[in-house]
Parts: sequence; C-alpha cells; structure tokens
Amino acid sequence: MQMHGHGPNPEAGKARIEQMKRAWDQKKRIGQHLSSIQNKIAVYSGKGGVGKTTVAVNLATLFAERGARVGLLDADIDCPNAVKIFKGLDRPRMEEGRILPAVMHGVKVISMALFQEKEDEAIIFRGPMIHNALTQFVELSDWGEMDVLLIDMPPGTSDAALTVTQTLQLDGFIVVTTPQELAILDAKRSINMIKKMNVPILGVVENMASEYFGEGGGAALATEIDAKYLGSIPLSKRFREPSKPVVLVDPEIRAQFEKVLDALGLSVATV
Repeated sequence: MQMHGHGPNPEAGKARIEQMKRAWDQKKRIGQHLSSIQNKIAVYSGKGGVGKTTVAVNLATLFAERGARVGLLDADIDCPNAVKIFKGLDRPRMEEGRILPAVMHGVKVISMALFQEKEDEAIIFRGPMIHNALTQFVELSDWGEMDVLLIDMPPGTSDAALTVTQTLQLDGFIVVTTPQELAILDAKRSINMIKKMNVPILGVVENMASEYFGEGGGAALATEIDAKYLGSIPLSKRFREPSKPVVLVDPEIRAQFEKVLDALGLSVATV
C-alpha cells in the first residue's frame, strides 16, 4: 500500500505571502499618512480602571493649552471613554471620503464613541474587526499637521494593543499605574510587551495616589525598569464628574499634570 506524505501546501504559502504583503503595504500607507505628526505617543496600562484615559485626556488638554497642535485617538474600541471625559459636544465630519476629527478643548479627537447612537451601546467585536476598525480610523482620519498625537490605548497585551503598536509606528509609551501591588504587576506585563516590540518607554505616571491606595509604587516601578518617573496624580473628589477635563477646573490637579508634562520633556516647538 502506497503512503502519501503531506508536503508543503503551495496555495497556503502563497496566501501567507499575500497576507504579509498586504500588511506591509498597509503599514507603509499609514506611515506616510501620519508622516506630518511629529510625535505619536501611546498612553498605556496593564489593566483597566487605573485612569489611563483620564491621564491621556488631561495631558492632551494641557498640550493644547500650551499652544501645541494635538490630537487624541481613542484606540479602546470596545470601551471608548475619552469623549465622556472631554465633555465635548463637537462631532467628526465627513469630507471627500475623509473623517475630520471632532475638536474638544483645542484637541482633535477620534473615538468609536463619536459614531455610536447610544453611549451605553455594547460594541461586540472579535479581534479582526477591532483591527479593521482601528486601521480604518487611522487611514480615513485627516489629522493634518500635528505636534503630538496621543493614543489612548486599550488595556492589556492582547490583539488590540498589538495592532496599535505594530500599525502606528509609535515613538514611545507613557505607562499609567496605580500604587497597588496588583496594578504594578499588570503594569510590568504591559512593559514587557512594549520591550518586545522595541518601542521606547517615555516614563511612568502613578495615578490615584492616596492614603487609601498608597503611594510610591509608580516611582519604585520606574526605578526597577530604569525608566523616567513622570510624577504622581493624587486621588481627589475633583475627578468626580467635572464639567470639562479636570485640569481646566482645578488648579491643584492641573499643577500635578503640569509636572508630568514638564517631566516628559517632549521636544515640541510650539510648547
């Protein structure tokens, strides 16, 4: 009886090569499309609920206050919260097949939330759909010339975070953590992913520092991974449903975010 071995499948090989070529072409297109943005910085955390979006929105708002041309891409596709924190009413517009971002407190904003009919609507996407939504947002959005694009990352180390990191050709990460032991552990996991992707870590921000959650964990983490410690944002009732980003309504919290922005030391001509 003759046995037939299973050799390489030429069609499968061709399909893989075509897929790699499409991915390369898309990355090249996106790189060219975003070439007028000086700095693409991801704000990232290992877990949800540590205030990553709060940090991203308030830093973006301060950049704009200082005169920088700044945008924020809410890349947390299934739980987009940036618009809620901006408290902005503007909406994106379509013009000749391009998405013109909404403008909130001087910041250009693109978020899945801006395309929902109801803000509490569940966005149920599998990995490939999240990838497609992210890449479409990036390719179709007309950001124009900008000094800084902050990317509010999805938490964790799964598909969505990998898609953003690989596709946008980021210039660096700001890692956000709270002082607790478990949050620090999850932050280390996200940092290990960043290191594997060979993207610089620009610094660590500790959020919700207080007698309840503790403090100093962010500084210790920065020392452990040999990264810059950008500063600590205290837990405050001022974060409870402000009418606009909290840096615009509370001088004390604004001062803490100003320290973070100064420590970041970003080379932006207009800031």
